[in-house]
Amino acid sequence: MTRGKQKIEAQKRNAEKNQKSKGSQLEARAVALKSSCPICKVQLANSKQLVDHYASKHPKEKVPSELEL
Repeated sequence: MTRGKQKIEAQKRNAEKNQKSKGSQLEARAVALKSSCPICKVQLANSKQLVDHYASKHPKEKVPSELEL
């Protein structure tokens, strides 16, 4: 029966190891995405991308002065 016990222990160790390596990247994503569009709520990395986003997605709207470069 030791083989069966070893198998179960190995499965537990592998499950713990795989659980640690896999994880949510939500924290890293939240740190990287600093700006968001107030109109459509899309998140962008910096204000330059926000200005480009306004030009392409909201051409009739003006970029707010506090969001510009």
